[in-house]
Amino acid sequence: MSTITEIADGYLAALAAIDPDAADVVGRPLPSRFGDLSPAGFAARAELDRRTLTAARAATADGTAAHALKAALVDRLESDLALYDAGFTTRLLAPLATPVHLTRQVFDQFPRETDEDWAVIAEHLHGLGGALEAYAATLRDAADQGHLVARRQVLAVADQATAWITTDDFYGRLAAARPGDDRIAEGARQASAATGRFAAFLRLELAPRAGTVDGVGRDMYAVTSRSFLGAQVDLDELYAYGWDQLRSTAEEMRQVAAQLGHPDTAAAFAALDADPAWRVATGPALEQWLGDRVEQVTAALDGTHFDIPAATRQVTCRISPAASGVMYYTPPDATLTRPGGIWWAVPGGHPEIPVWSHVGTLYHEGLPGHHLQHAITMTTEQLHPWQRHLCHVHGYAEGWAHYAERLADELGLYQGPAERLGMLCGQIWRAARIVIDMGLHLDAPIPAGNGFTEATRWTPELAVDFLVQVAGLDRATATFEVDRYLGWPGQALAFKAGARLWAQARRDAETRAGAAFDRRRFHTDALRLGPMGLDPLRAVLTALDPQERP
Repeated sequence: MSTITEIADGYLAALAAIDPDAADVVGRPLPSRFGDLSPAGFAARAELDRRTLTAARAATADGTAAHALKAALVDRLESDLALYDAGFTTRLLAPLATPVHLTRQVFDQFPRETDEDWAVIAEHLHGLGGALEAYAATLRDAADQGHLVARRQVLAVADQATAWITTDDFYGRLAAARPGDDRIAEGARQASAATGRFAAFLRLELAPRAGTVDGVGRDMYAVTSRSFLGAQVDLDELYAYGWDQLRSTAEEMRQVAAQLGHPDTAAAFAALDADPAWRVATGPALEQWLGDRVEQVTAALDGTHFDIPAATRQVTCRISPAASGVMYYTPPDATLTRPGGIWWAVPGGHPEIPVWSHVGTLYHEGLPGHHLQHAITMTTEQLHPWQRHLCHVHGYAEGWAHYAERLADELGLYQGPAERLGMLCGQIWRAARIVIDMGLHLDAPIPAGNGFTEATRWTPELAVDFLVQVAGLDRATATFEVDRYLGWPGQALAFKAGARLWAQARRDAETRAGAAFDRRRFHTDALRLGPMGLDPLRAVLTALDPQERP
């Protein structure tokens, strides 16, 4: 009988032949960063996952580290296959993090220092058309099998792709950064043309075949939410929990607004947004603000609440050329030669940003959120390389990062009530995500007397208004958010529901340890187990032998 480590070794080796990220992990980079986006490429990945799952279930696992590896690998393979078999994986179109977006984001990650760097960029510019054609074939094949997202998602991605080559002129600006290089210039032209053709495919071929019902229904939602969380949850109970969180957080926000001397949160928002002390110019000044705050929180956490590995202390802070309004994190590469990065896709038309409301998000994306989790995961030697670099569970990662927003408050990282109010904006936003996401996809009724809206049923338009009025989002960001929820059914649960499961795991540990509970030790032990579904995480933590910490 094979050990789980042997099974994981074989899986990683086989995956490295078809997946660029896996190839990087084993030190044999593939020529293309795009991967195989064709129907055959997706089928080959699913077949590999199926074979590996059978072997992993039967594998031996001795000790905590091996047990954690088996729990993580079985959970992810089961979840990935459930998504593929349900048709979700091969029909994916949404406003964020789909194969369409990842092909463009490839160019954000390439170094641009040497002639060799630019030669790699040129190859990918010339190869982008083939990658997009392959994904178009996958979407077409999925549609033929009855797997097709709603028209709203198809058109949203088409609009984004068009904006990349018109409003943003992404590839044109990339070529402008390398003047006199004819191969780059021609590659940029071809990449823009290919993107335009893909957008036309979406509008003219796929959109007419798509339906108008945005919600996916309970059956698909059960599959996607289980995958995103790595946990089985009671959907009806979770929907009620979301409303409870909305009410309690709104009351906490009113209390903080009163501390700031305002009669309500709307008045506090308006005053803080207008205060020049909180406004930072978009561009280099905003990047400097991001970098300074990351340095401050790193110094406050390291050696006191966490031990931050030296190889991961550097974090790159950049303004993204996209204009989606989101802040996001990109982890270091497998060899830690490229640092982790915090990217802010500032909405267009905003020359200044009121930063008071974004500190919590910065902690979410950086430290003690995503960057800290990745830093510990990627430098914990007893983790299998697949765990360190390739295992990703939204509920684990986003749940930790959302938990980290509150943890930052617990650790005194917010500088006064204004920043705490900003953190609470993030908390109520994530609570709103639960009720909106579940309401739209499950057609869940809006409870009477909820204190926020008199409507009885969710619509996308109501959801946008709700985010603007309740969570304080600007309308452009709120619109993007709702489109995102509709395209990623259940992913929105990962934040608040994931943080809830992390907090429950901590309470379980506190109960077991009693007065001996050590917060720093708990966080270290949990993160050094590596990414996994939240049900397996709680099970492994419960069984963790104090003498055999990871």
